Amino acid sequence: MKYLADIGSYFIMLKQVFSRPTKGSVLRELILKEIDELVIDSLGIVIFISFFVGGVVAIQTALNISNPLIPDYLVGFATRQSIILEFAPTFMSIIMAGKMGSFITSSIGSMRVTEQIDALEVMGINPLNYLVFPKIIALLLYPFVIAISMFLGILGGWVAGVYGGFSTSDAFIRGLQEDFISFHIVYAFIKTFAFAFILATVPSWQGFFMKGGALEVGKASTNSFVWTSVLIILTNYIITSLLLS
Repeated sequence: MKYLADIGSYFIMLKQVFSRPTKGSVLRELILKEIDELVIDSLGIVIFISFFVGGVVAIQTALNISNPLIPDYLVGFATRQSIILEFAPTFMSIIMAGKMGSFITSSIGSMRVTEQIDALEVMGINPLNYLVFPKIIALLLYPFVIAISMFLGILGGWVAGVYGGFSTSDAFIRGLQEDFISFHIVYAFIKTFAFAFILATVPSWQGFFMKGGALEVGKASTNSFVWTSVLIILTNYIITSLLLS
């Protein structure tokens, strides 16, 4: 029954997020603040992880190709497919569930512990619209982060493959172009928008409805990461079944 109550409170929260909107000028400042904290501050770890994981994918693919009948452009092809279809949109979002999600939950949870949320309610402000709605709008830029991840993942694969002696530049680039399906990009960004909504709302729900003190803030951050990751994986399965099967 607790899970049903949690699901109900989540959807009730979503309804309240889009009701009683905050004043436009205040909301604009909040959105810019969230873009800086959630999107801009995440670029460093995204750039670092994407580049080196792309390199690892290229190396692992090359090392497992021993049959001379397998075309030499397979390294670039496998790197492109792995990065675009799964790594950049899905696994990077799971990493962001730890970074963004924990930050969102801990910040809102701390406001709950210090009764700042109660103060917003006393002032007649809708705290869910004030706290959660700017995060949803800010993470509409999340596909931009994933696009950077895709580019750097493929670039890292090219650098590792070519300068590591596992592939030639011409063969790698041919692999990137071989059997390219443009809908795969559309599919990846559709997933990304869904993941962005989960990243903005689930950690906010965990932080907003937590009870207790400072210790419970840490527990809520852990639960936030777990549930956000689970929902991202389930959503990934559903969208993949609907769009690619």
